[in-house]
Amino acid sequence: MASAECDLLSAAVEGVMEGVATTGSPYQIALLTCLGITIMVFIVSTLTRNYSQVDKLWSITPILYTWMAVVDARTLLMAVLVTVWGIRLTFNFHRRGGYSWPPWSGEEDYRWSYIQQGHFVPILANPVAWVTFNLTFISFYQNFLLLLITSPSFVAYTAAKECNGGGTGQHPLNMMGMDGLATLLVLLSILVESVADNQQYKFQTEKYRRINNGVERKGDYADGFCQSGLFSIVRKPNYAAEQSIW
Repeated sequence: MASAECDLLSAAVEGVMEGVATTGSPYQIALLTCLGITIMVFIVSTLTRNYSQVDKLWSITPILYTWMAVVDARTLLMAVLVTVWGIRLTFNFHRRGGYSWPPWSGEEDYRWSYIQQGHFVPILANPVAWVTFNLTFISFYQNFLLLLITSPSFVAYTAAKECNGGGTGQHPLNMMGMDGLATLLVLLSILVESVADNQQYKFQTEKYRRINNGVERKGDYADGFCQSGLFSIVRKPNYAAEQSIW
């Protein structure tokens, strides 16, 4: 659809429909990858009874999806930015003990246990209902959400293929314009997340050191949560920055 005035919305809709049905297209590969990971997570979580398997993949799969959509300078830039985002999140998850060996072991989010016991939705205490919940929400929905958050890369892919086809180049990368501004905002948000992560990590490490050694806790340590640094400005600066990115 290389026209003088390309309708990006129409191109995106048509691109998605055609892409999903086209063998070997980034859309189809990403969707099949998502379904494959969903099945793997469901089987592993069912066998191990550890339902936090998606947590281990949260910072990794979006990187895979964005690189699948690389077709020009803009999509390459987006993939690089998501990779930087993923490295930062993976590192923070790792130093908090998120990864272990074998990879399907490790701590489980305590909330899954409460939900499985029917504390929030009584019917989920039923084994059949829980298996269904694990398949549809924990395994599929969370993985599909990780695919959806990378949709800007696929929109950019479609724009490059459909609107810039035939060498028209209607939307070239412009680092002195919106592309540059968006890049700076993403990097700034990642920087805020990194600073907040370090402040939180140091606080929690010291808090548990005091607890384990019987040291009296005062101030923020007595309250149990960080209230200094970026946390004195926003209650959850890392979450605020994360929402700003996407």
